[in-house]
Amino acid sequence: MTAPLLAMLLGATSLKVGDKAPDFTLSDQEGRPVSLSRALEAGPVILAFYPKAFTPGCNKQNSNFRDKYAEVEKAGAQVFGVSTDSVETQRKFKAEFKLPYPLLSDPDGKVAKQYSGTMPIVGVANRANFVIGQDGKIAQIVEGGDAVDPNAAIEACPLRKKG
Repeated sequence: MTAPLLAMLLGATSLKVGDKAPDFTLSDQEGRPVSLSRALEAGPVILAFYPKAFTPGCNKQNSNFRDKYAEVEKAGAQVFGVSTDSVETQRKFKAEFKLPYPLLSDPDGKVAKQYSGTMPIVGVANRANFVIGQDGKIAQIVEGGDAVDPNAAIEACPLRKKG
């Protein structure tokens, strides 16, 4: 089977390091629109896709990013958590875990399908971290259980462009 066909059947992405990251606009936990292209103006972006708020792996992934957020800032980068959860659920999740970064709601899974893929049948995002440089190109992809640990994504952040 070809890789794109296999990726489609498994609900995974066919994006690779070096590809242009698809632009999008999603609502954050307060209902405000956030676009990738606009966020990249401020520095590299880590998109941390997770399946479902308030589940063990997702709690751990987001808590790990929270605990390492000073390193993210030191790298001149930003984190955006992304799931198919509603804006309201994202708001509660951010508050309960005291997350210092925005959570984006992708209720129809459209953005997740472009990036991490979605789990067949249930339609939630697959766990993955995408590091995107200010040039809009994907610098690194960490998928599955490895995405719970933010270190590889933080270390892969390209240097922020001085502007």
